[in-house]
Order: sequence, then C-alpha cells, then structure tokens
Amino acid sequence: MSYTALYRKFRPSDLSQVRGQDHIVTTLRNQLLNERVGHAYLFTGTRGTGKTTIAKIMARAVNCEHPTENGPCGVCDSCKAIADGSSLNVFEIDAASNTGVDNVRVIIDGVNYRPTLGKYKVYIIDEVHMLSESAFNALLKTLEEPPEWAMFILATTEVHKLPATILSRCQRYDFRRIKIETIVSRMQELMEAEGREADERALRYIARKADGSMRDALSLLDQAIAFQSEGVLSYDKTLEVLGAVDTEVFSRLYRGIINRDTLGCVKVIDDMTMQGKELSQFITDFAWYLRNIMLIVASPDAASMIDISSENMARLKDDAAVSELDTVIRYIRVFSELAGQIKYAAQKRVYVEIAFIRCCEPRMAIKDPESLTDRVAALEKRLEEGNFNFVPHAGPGDEQAPVIRSDVKMAEAPKAVPDDIRKLIQNWPKVLSDCGSDTFALKVCKPVLGDDGKLIIYYPKGDMNARLMNNEDQRKDLEIIFENHVGARVDFSVKEAESGDMFESGLYDLRNIVKPGTMNIEIETEEDTEEI
Repeated sequence: MSYTALYRKFRPSDLSQVRGQDHIVTTLRNQLLNERVGHAYLFTGTRGTGKTTIAKIMARAVNCEHPTENGPCGVCDSCKAIADGSSLNVFEIDAASNTGVDNVRVIIDGVNYRPTLGKYKVYIIDEVHMLSESAFNALLKTLEEPPEWAMFILATTEVHKLPATILSRCQRYDFRRIKIETIVSRMQELMEAEGREADERALRYIARKADGSMRDALSLLDQAIAFQSEGVLSYDKTLEVLGAVDTEVFSRLYRGIINRDTLGCVKVIDDMTMQGKELSQFITDFAWYLRNIMLIVASPDAASMIDISSENMARLKDDAAVSELDTVIRYIRVFSELAGQIKYAAQKRVYVEIAFIRCCEPRMAIKDPESLTDRVAALEKRLEEGNFNFVPHAGPGDEQAPVIRSDVKMAEAPKAVPDDIRKLIQNWPKVLSDCGSDTFALKVCKPVLGDDGKLIIYYPKGDMNARLMNNEDQRKDLEIIFENHVGARVDFSVKEAESGDMFESGLYDLRNIVKPGTMNIEIETEEDTEEI
C-alpha cells in the first residue's frame, strides 16, 4: 500500500476537526443547523488554510442523509460516495487548467439536471481567479439565479482578480493565517496518532516556517520525520533537514556587523556554505531575527509578541541592548532586498557576502542617506577609542598607519578667479535650472579654473556626459546659457579626468570657494533709495 502524506491522511472530515478558522466554522455550522445554506460561497485566503477542505465538508454536509452538528455523518451512502469520489453530485474543477468559456458551459449545461442522490449538486471551482473574462461572463447568470438544487463554492488565493459582478453574488469568507500555537497543537496531535515524540522547539520552528499554512507545516513535518525515522524528532535534526540555521549563529553574525568584523562574518557564511545550508532560507530567517531585535529596541514590552524560547529571548535582548533603531531598520532593508535578489541568482553566496560587507562597512553606502547614522556612529567610536588613523580598508583591531598616496597630489585652490567665471559660478544653481533635461550632465561635473584662466568642465574618466557636452549643438546651447547669466561670452572646454583619483582629489571645484551671490534688495523711500 502506498504511503499517504500527512496533510492528506489527517485532512478534517467534519467542522469539529478544522483548526484556526473558528469564525468561518461557527457561521457555516449555524447555517447548516438552521437550514439557511446559501447558493454561492467565495472562500479566499492564503494557501493551506482550509479553503478546499471546508468546501468538501460543506458538499458532504448538504447531501448527508443524517447530518450532525459538525456537518456530515461520514457513514451514509452519500457521504461515502462523495468521500471516495464516485458521487455524481459533487464536481471539483481546477480553474487553473480549465480557464475557457467552454469549460464553464459544461457546468451550465449540467446544472439544469436534478441530482440523482442527495439534495444538492455542488460545484467546487478552485483557483477561480484563473478563469478568463468570457468564462466569468458565462457563469454570471447561473451564479445569480441557479436552480434550487445547485450550490457553487469558489476558492481563490487572489480575490482581487475577481470581477465585482462575481463578488457581489457570493457570500465571502476570508480565511486567516493560522496561528503558530494552533499549528503546533495540531502537529502534536498527529505525532501522538503516529506514535512518535517530538521536541516542541522543532515543532515551533516548523510552524513558524510554514507562515500560517497548516498544509505547509504538515509537509515540512513529513519531511523531518522521514529524515529522522526513529526516536524523538529533535530540533537540531529538523534544522539540518530544512537547511536552516540556529539562532545562535544569527547572534554571532549580528555582533559581527555591530563590531565591523567583516572577516568574521564572511567566515561564518563560509562555514554555513560548506555545511550545505540553504542561503535563501538563511537570509529570510536572519531578516526575521533583525525584525525581532527591532521590536525589542522600539519597545521592551514587545518581547511578549515574539515567539521564541527563553534562552533565545535572553540572547535577543542582549543584542537589542547594543542596537540603535535606525540602524536595525537599515539592516532589515538591506536583507529584505537581498531576499528578492538571490531567489534566482546563480551566485547566491556572493550576494550574501556583499550584503554583510555593506552592513559592516557603512562607508560603502555613502550615497544612501539611511547609512549616515551608522557612519557617524563608527566615527564616534573611533574618536572615543582615541583612534585617529582613519584607514579606508582597516578592519577591527588593525593598527595600520594612515595610507598616504604619493602618486595623487591634492588640488590647491586657485589664487584668483576671473570676474566672468566667478559670476557664472555664483549663478550655477540657476544655470542648472536653465539646462532642462541636461541638468544631470552638469550635476556630475566639476567646474575647474585652468592654468590659462579659462573654465574647464571636468568629468570622470569614461563618463558619457563628457561626450554629450562636447557635441557641437550642445556646446552652442551651453554657451548661450552661460552668456545669459554672465552678460559676456565665456570660453570653456569639456575634458575627462585622466583617472578617478585625479577627479576626486586632484581637481579643485570652483563651487567650494565661490558661493552663490546675494540678492540686491532696493528699499525706496521718499528721500532716496538705499541699496542693501
């Protein structure tokens, strides 16, 4: 006899066995008891929360010869026929593979005939959002005014894709994500039924990883049991089979980020890779760990909302005690972005290492305003320690002296700036606004005074904006704009720096010494005019 997966073997057969959807179970039970059953239902919610299961229970309950308080009796001929799939009164349709109008017409043609056994013909349409527009239109009239023996149960995970005309004709029931405690309790029941014992930490981890889906939790439990076929299902073995990482490793990595220990973080990642850990799952779990730190930093009372053991909670509070809220939020954004990037990446490890280096070295994110607090904190720590040797690539504990490059000469400020160029630089913000779509090209340049006293617009080596500005038509437009602001023709040239170092430190930007000009405001009085 072939093996049956746990989620199929222990699928609820009546309403009393359904977990985590009490608001729906209570409503449907009252409808059955009071014989107020509707003709069209819409079950919506995330995967594995019981939509199809409850639809099948309702199909058996409305056709049951001896219905009970919890729905079908399970022993009458109708219940048995529906359970083994031989009943002609219940039709399950997968809309994902039957999307066309012809598939719906089969339903419309068959709904006019009375059921052969039982009271209702029940049509369960799964993933109904996959139907085409023409199929929805064909279903509308039948859904609004079906025969008295017809019932439709539509199930979907993407209710926003359904037309409003369909939604208005159905009783809608929103299935919620199932709580961790509920999933753990159900798994403990199943483990007892299977004659196995399990570490509660292992079950809690599976429940959290299932993200509110009972079916996902039972599939993961099935996998863990197969890996450890005998004895108590342990936490360590569960982590191993699911490719997960212990919380203690997350704490080590987080401390490494705070202490700027780039090498230490990379070594931990190397160890995990050698152990065959799944990096995508690791990033998801680490982002969740950071989320827990964020909650505790934001409010110590939030610890009651975090579902972890007392040992891990103590470690989490220690990490939160040395954390700043803005910094933790930045880390969460880095790893949330990473989770999406590495999903289909060929070199996942490289992406993970880059993310940790970005967090350990906030100077790498110099264009990111959110990293400013982190960079300032790093500088303050160096100052507190009396470490004034700001070495660009020094790691924690390095005692290197400052690196002074002899091949790069720092630019000196020009001794005198001609009046026309000074006036142009004073009006530089207005020049940018007049350039329109070419504003960005001037934003990335450096206006520099050449040895001959003429203006040179420098760009980094290889920058395509240099070629753009050297275009004949572009130069003429720029000459006109310059002349409008200066009142005279300004000679200028456009060049590329010989190297990146020359552009960064070998050229003195005129905007650093020539500030925007002040406005002349005239105050007229009866006697005279005073200029300020």
